[in-house]
Amino acid sequence: MTFLKPYSEQLLSVLRIMSGLLFLQHGTAKYLSLPATKMSGASPLTMSGAAGMIELVAGVLIVVGLFTRPAAFVASGTMAVGYFLAHFPRGFFPLLNGGELAVLYCFVFLFLAAVGGGAWSVDRVLGRKKA
Repeated sequence: MTFLKPYSEQLLSVLRIMSGLLFLQHGTAKYLSLPATKMSGASPLTMSGAAGMIELVAGVLIVVGLFTRPAAFVASGTMAVGYFLAHFPRGFFPLLNGGELAVLYCFVFLFLAAVGGGAWSVDRVLGRKKA
């Protein structure tokens, strides 16, 4: 299937933007209560609060495509740590321990750290090296 090949750089940007927005909402829920969840009002001195700060900052950077590679690398590491601290102790299989989203974020962000932000990124506009 090659009909999407001409759009691979744009689709990479769509993946980056959507993943960043979904990641960002975890941080906004923790610190801005948008949307309000049981995690809202997190303290930055807790593990969840520290992760929320990373979700806010890295989420914004990933969405706009600024410092995409380092932001995505930090986000990937955050999700790996989150998985092994919060989910893995509940069982081996992500489907059973509730860790599917953390694993998926981890590997999507690791991919973005490797390839960069794509055609529609501030990094591209500023002339930073692309994939």
